[in-house]
Amino acid sequence: MPDTASISPVTVSLGGGLILDQDDFSIAPGAAIELQNFEPSINGGYRRLSGTTKWDSNQVNSSNTVLGVKIFNNGVVAAAGNLVRFSTGSGWSTIGTRTSAGRYKFDTFNFNNTNKLIMVDDVNQAATYDGSTYTLINTTGAPSNPASVAVFKDHIFFAGMSTNPQEIVFSAPFAETDFTVANGAGSVRVDTAVTALKVFRDTLYIFGLDKIYKLVGTSVADFQIQPVTRTLGCADGFSVQELGGDLIFLSLDGLRTIAATERIGDVELGTISKPIQKRMQNVVANRANITSTVIRGKSQYRIFYPNSAGESTVSVRGVLGTLKRNVQNALGFEWADMKGLKPSSLDSDFINNIEVIVEGGFDGYVRQQESESVFTFDGENIVAFYRSPDLSLGDAGLRKIMQRVILNYEVEGTIAAELRIRYDSDSINVPQPAKLDITSPGGIAIYGSTAATYGNAVYGSSGAPVFRQSIEGSGFLVATKINHNSANRPFTINSYQFEFTPGGRR
Repeated sequence: MPDTASISPVTVSLGGGLILDQDDFSIAPGAAIELQNFEPSINGGYRRLSGTTKWDSNQVNSSNTVLGVKIFNNGVVAAAGNLVRFSTGSGWSTIGTRTSAGRYKFDTFNFNNTNKLIMVDDVNQAATYDGSTYTLINTTGAPSNPASVAVFKDHIFFAGMSTNPQEIVFSAPFAETDFTVANGAGSVRVDTAVTALKVFRDTLYIFGLDKIYKLVGTSVADFQIQPVTRTLGCADGFSVQELGGDLIFLSLDGLRTIAATERIGDVELGTISKPIQKRMQNVVANRANITSTVIRGKSQYRIFYPNSAGESTVSVRGVLGTLKRNVQNALGFEWADMKGLKPSSLDSDFINNIEVIVEGGFDGYVRQQESESVFTFDGENIVAFYRSPDLSLGDAGLRKIMQRVILNYEVEGTIAAELRIRYDSDSINVPQPAKLDITSPGGIAIYGSTAATYGNAVYGSSGAPVFRQSIEGSGFLVATKINHNSANRPFTINSYQFEFTPGGRR
């Protein structure tokens, strides 16, 4: 038998997400200094993103930018140009017309046993749609051009009017077109321009540019405005989302949660994006085109920030954060970059008890993210990569003569990826090993696999295979890179192990 007494194994479990605010020696070995189109998974490891396909093969309104999308009545309402239209996936039907609309915000309500959608666009008066009838809210007292809307305590609240950006107007209870004060309608003001309204539990949060307030109570008789913070605000109303029992929003110092921000003295605790603060500076700088959504089934928040409507799709970036427990069982966000998706608007909700994520495009199409049948970004290969920090494997002064790398990964079908081992921070003075091809492990069919059906094994379908490969070279530091550029199914990288023998000391 070969002598393995001098071989030292080091196992790295992947987790922690993208870290940009620490040096390599401080970063946990399983975290990443580059992580693109791999999502930190609530099931462990890093999973390549699912594909995106067109929700409807037709454009909403020619090549006009889709200014808003909303899942409603088992279909999608989309607004582009002067039209508001509806589709279940096979053609768009017009439900209403608008004039020179801005970006849309939506909410839903049911005051008379009929589900209704309410929409605002920062230019026109608000309107409702009940699945058959589009109604413009143009009654006496109705706001002229609201930019934000929320349904709270059986009232419709509007804000962001250009004539008075600090005012919040609300309808009478159970009457979205009645703004008569005697019937329970009214208005309140705050000392900041309102960027978003969001209902969370029994509170209406009022996000301003530099302050945040909340409205509590049940009717005009006891509505009260209370301050949350007077030291920071919401940089963009399209960033506000609910996830994991909290509200997430973009402030000028990064992404925050409302619960931590509201606690006295927890200003730093409120910022959840510290590990990727370098990236958040770009997000804030490009907030004019921000859009966001959540994926509930993955406990994931996504935010996109195109530089402009003209930026090429392959260049557009986004950031995703997965709320999950780490190895210390502490709950927190793990981050990753996205690239190759270019939404102008986003929404997620359930259709027939299945979570659906839709994005409107600058090209006039509506697409569905997280497709189970398409493994590209609407025909374009998904370019994904992971790079570990430069690992000292316990002693930065000791040369490691590498023997083998063992990769544990999970496939959902055929894959084609590359693994590269890099020594001493990719030094040009150190020989670097050639790439290693990671391929499908063979024709194994696992019951329940997305790529296998009962009685019909799919070639390349597998559970959690192990990739073992001898490697050459040596270095004081070693890093792992995984590159993927194909139209194959997603796969998950879970962990890897290095085996090495000690060399000389520097």
